[in-house]
Amino acid sequence: MSSEPQFFDQPGGVVGKPLVRVEGREKVTGKAKYSAEFPLPGLTYGVLATSTIAKGKIQNIDTTAAAREPGVIAVLTHQNLPKLAKTPNDAAGKKDIGAPMGFLPMTSDEIFYSAQPVAMVVADTLDHAIHAATLVKVTYQAEKPIASFHDSRAELFNPAKVQDGKEDGHKRRGDAKSAFASAPIQLTATYTHPVYNHNPMEPGSTTAHWEAPDRLTVYESTQGVTRTQSSLVAMLGMPREQVRVITKYIGGGFGCKGSTWPHTILTIQAAKAVGRPVKLMLTRKQMFTSMGHREDQSQTVQLGATADGKLTALIHTKVSTTSPWDNYAESNSKIIDLLYATPTFEASYEMARANVMTSTFMRAPGEAPGSFALECSMDDLAARLGVDPIEIRLRNYADHDYSTGQPWSSKSLKQCYARGAELFGWSKRNPKAGATRDGRYLVGMGMASASYPVHNSQGSARARLYADGHAVVQSGATDLGTGTYTVMTQVAADSLGLPMDKVRFELGDTNLPTAPNSGGSVAAGTVSSSVYLAVQDVWQKLIKVAVADKKSPLYKAKPEDVTAEKGRLFLKKDASKGEAFGDLMKRAELTDVEGMAQGKYGPGYESGHSASPAGPGNNTESASAHSMHSFGAHFCEVRVDMDLGTVRVSKWVSVIGAGRILNSQTARSQIIGGAIFGIGSVLMEATERDANYSRYTNADLANYHVPVNADIPDMTVEFVEENDPYINAMGVKGIGEISMVGVAAAVANAVFHATGKRLRDLPLTPDKVMMAGLAS
Repeated sequence: MSSEPQFFDQPGGVVGKPLVRVEGREKVTGKAKYSAEFPLPGLTYGVLATSTIAKGKIQNIDTTAAAREPGVIAVLTHQNLPKLAKTPNDAAGKKDIGAPMGFLPMTSDEIFYSAQPVAMVVADTLDHAIHAATLVKVTYQAEKPIASFHDSRAELFNPAKVQDGKEDGHKRRGDAKSAFASAPIQLTATYTHPVYNHNPMEPGSTTAHWEAPDRLTVYESTQGVTRTQSSLVAMLGMPREQVRVITKYIGGGFGCKGSTWPHTILTIQAAKAVGRPVKLMLTRKQMFTSMGHREDQSQTVQLGATADGKLTALIHTKVSTTSPWDNYAESNSKIIDLLYATPTFEASYEMARANVMTSTFMRAPGEAPGSFALECSMDDLAARLGVDPIEIRLRNYADHDYSTGQPWSSKSLKQCYARGAELFGWSKRNPKAGATRDGRYLVGMGMASASYPVHNSQGSARARLYADGHAVVQSGATDLGTGTYTVMTQVAADSLGLPMDKVRFELGDTNLPTAPNSGGSVAAGTVSSSVYLAVQDVWQKLIKVAVADKKSPLYKAKPEDVTAEKGRLFLKKDASKGEAFGDLMKRAELTDVEGMAQGKYGPGYESGHSASPAGPGNNTESASAHSMHSFGAHFCEVRVDMDLGTVRVSKWVSVIGAGRILNSQTARSQIIGGAIFGIGSVLMEATERDANYSRYTNADLANYHVPVNADIPDMTVEFVEENDPYINAMGVKGIGEISMVGVAAAVANAVFHATGKRLRDLPLTPDKVMMAGLAS
C-alpha cells in the first residue's frame, strides 16, 4: 500500500510547494492583531513594579503616592490581590497547574530573585501606569544571594529527574567508565555555556477581560492556547468552558511562551480586582526575568575510542544552575547517547539552587547544548587521528538507536552528509588546521551533525465543507510566525480538492478543537494530520450519502470501494463512475458536511493507510518499536581576524532529512532562522549575571547581542526527500528545533580549523579568540 495519500501525487497539489503566506497581507498591513492589540471597551493598563534585591523579605510597601496619581485605578500587592483557588507554591498545585515554576510572586512577602514582581499598578493610560509604578516604595530586609553554581556557597545535588521530570538524572548503559579507562584513545573536555534569553520580537503580553463574574476571556501571547487554558482553569478553580484563551498571532517565542508565567495570572487577578479589562505587556528588561531562560551550565564529555576512531565509551556530566524551588535542567545527554554507535554510555547531572528565576525550554532544549559538546569532541577525535571530520562520523554511524536498541523509523543522515559536502565544497578543505588564509584572515571549514526527536503528541481538527465549494477548517493551534496558517491551508486544500482561496483555516482559540503547543517541533505533524483526517471524515460521510442515493452513479457501491480526489467521489476501479461533491450535496439538500478527527504525532498512527470514520489504520506495535528522529548536517566557513579576535561566518549550508515538507519556502525560512539563532549563541549571545547581586547587567538588546543581517551570509538549505511510514498520518517530522541543533558546533569546529585552537567557553567573543592566539 502506498505510504502517501494518493491525491498528493496528482498534478496541481499544493502541499510541499513554496507558496507565499496566506496571512502575509494581514501582517504587512497591520491588520493582524497580536495579544496586546485588542481594543476592548473600558480597557485599562497594568505595569509591574519589581524587586531591587534578589533575596530577602519585604518589610513594607508604601503605595500611597502611587495611588494618588491621576488615572490610577488600583495598586495591587500581595496584601490585596484577589486570591486564587490554587497556586504552584506547593508540589500538588504545581503539578495540577502544569506551571513552569514552583513559586508565584505576590503571594507572600518573600523575595527569591531580582526583578520579582512586588506590585502592579492599574491605570487608565499606559503612561499613567508607568509613572505610578515608579512611586511604589518598598523596604526590604535583604540577604546575600547566590547567583549561580559557580558560587562557593552553592550546594550541588543530584536530581532524580531533569527537563521537567521527563528524563532520568542518571543514565547508564554498559560499563562506560571501565570501557573509557581501557580505551586506546581517551579524550576529556569541558564546555561552558552562559545564560541565554529567548528575546522574541513580541514581548510577553496578556489582555484579561472578565465578561461576567464567572466568564473570562484572555488574549495571551502563548505557544499553546489549550495548555494555557488548562493552567488558568486550575489556578482559578473554574470550569474549562468558562475560560477562553485567544492567540491569533505570535511574534516569536522559542520556548519562553510555551508555559503560563506569573505576569499572566497577575493580570487576570488585576482585571478581577478593578472590574475592567486589563492589558499588560512586559518591557524588554522584564523579559529577562519573567519568562525563563536557558540555564548557565558546564558539561564534560569523556570519549573513549579504538585506535581507528571507533567509539567504545561516552561519559557525560553536567552541572547547572536552577531556581530555589525547581529542578529544571536541559537533558543534554539524550543526543549524546543516540547520535553515534556507542556500546557504553553514562550520564549524570548536578544542580545548584540560586536566586534566579526558573529556567525553561529554549529552542532544542538539551539537544542544542548537548550537540555542541559532542560534535566538538568528535572533531577533536578526528584531529587526533588525522582523519576527515565526516569520516570519523561515518566510522561511528549509528544504524539503529543505541540508547533504546530500536531501529530508526527513517534516517537520511548519510545523504545529508554527502549532499551537504557537495553543496559546500568540502573537498576543497585543507586537512591541516590553521593553514588556510585569505589576506589577513584565517579561513576555516567546520561541520556538525544534527538530530531531534519526533515527540509524541496529539490534537484535533474540524473541517466543514460547503456545497457552494468553500470550506472552513479549524484547530486550536497557534502560529509562532513560522507559517501554520499557510501550511494547514495547503493541507486542507489538497485534502478537499479545492483551490487555496476557497479554504479558510482558523486557529488560536480554545473554542476550537484542542491542539498541542507550537513547541517541540510537534505542531506541523500533529495539526496537519488532524486536518487531513478530519477531511477524510467528511469524505466518509459523503460516501455514505452517495451509496444510498438512487440518483448517484455510486448508488449501492460498497463504501470501501469509493475514494475521493480533487473534490470528486468515484469508484477506485472505475474513475468514470462518480460525481462532484457539490452535485451530491445539493441533490441531498446538504448545505455543509462536518468532519472531526484526532491526529497523533508518534507511535500508533502510520501514514499511508486508508482513511475511515474512526481515523487511519494503524499498527501500534510496529510504530512504537521504532526510534523517531529528524537528522541533518550543517556546514560552516568562517574568517577569523586574530589581531581583532573577530569571527565572521562567510558561508553556510544545511541539509535536513525531516519527513514530508509541507511548504518548501516556509521550511527553508525555518532552517535559516534556526541556524541564525545558533550562530548568535556561539558567537555573541550571553546574559551577564552579577555574582554579588544576582542581577542581570545587560537586560536589553543594546547589550545582549543578537545577529543582524551584516553578521549572516547567504545560506543554502536543502531537504532530503524522506518518507517515514511510522510517525503520523502526514509523515511530517517537524523542523523548528533541528534547525539549531549542531549549529554552534559547526561554527566552533570551523574556528578550530581556521586557528588550530579549540575554544570551549561560549560565546566565542573576540577577547577569547585573541587570548587563544596569545597563548600560542
